[in-house]
Amino acid sequence: MKNVALITGASSGIGKEFAKIHAQKGGDLVIVARSENKLIALKNELEQTYGISVKVIAKDLTKLESAQEIYKEVKSKLITVEYLINNAGFGGVGKFHEREWEKDLAMINLNITALTALTRFFLPDMVKRNSGRVLNVSSTASLIPGPLQAVYYATKAYVTFFSNAIAEELHDTNITVTALLPGATATEFGKVSGMDKTSLFNKTASAYKVALDGYNGMMKGKLDVISGLTTSQKIMTAFAPLTPKKIILKQVRQMQETN
Repeated sequence: MKNVALITGASSGIGKEFAKIHAQKGGDLVIVARSENKLIALKNELEQTYGISVKVIAKDLTKLESAQEIYKEVKSKLITVEYLINNAGFGGVGKFHEREWEKDLAMINLNITALTALTRFFLPDMVKRNSGRVLNVSSTASLIPGPLQAVYYATKAYVTFFSNAIAEELHDTNITVTALLPGATATEFGKVSGMDKTSLFNKTASAYKVALDGYNGMMKGKLDVISGLTTSQKIMTAFAPLTPKKIILKQVRQMQETN
């Protein structure tokens, strides 16, 4: 396999669009998600359409051992991962003290632990050959606290700052680390998290547009890529650092209250 991108959460949404974009450019793929049937269908589609090679790995990344198992499987096949795209993640609406702890723990395991572990496993190989790019899918939620999605916003803050920090650690290498910060996007995320019933999801960006912005930003070695914001959201994001925190908290809470 050549010019390989490993993409998590590749069975739908932004992850699936990442896979299509990379395949269009002639790159091979390792696609990861829980649904093996969806991954196989995507593999067949991309191999037939673009003549590339696709390896399927069906794993539940909320399980702590999955990241290392993926790395070992890739290494055993002698596959060199040039692009690591940590896309898998999920959210959930509700007051923290009322939400099911098991769901929030799974969210932390996926959004933070799996992403960090995969980066840790694959990054030394990139450093050794002085070649590679990492794209971590964060969110514009990472820029502010998120009442009614306290854990999700906090996990994405981790993703952004973690990505930025290791990007600087690698400043003297040919390896780049990019954080993609989408706004509300038309994927299954809205329905699964319950966000589709809030005003934040009244107008969503296309998954393809967000994926393309992220992919191009990764290829250019950008630090952060913000994508999919409406004009009002851009204004709010720009002024957030200057706005008293209590006001921001109230605004975010009101936007995330279900209709």
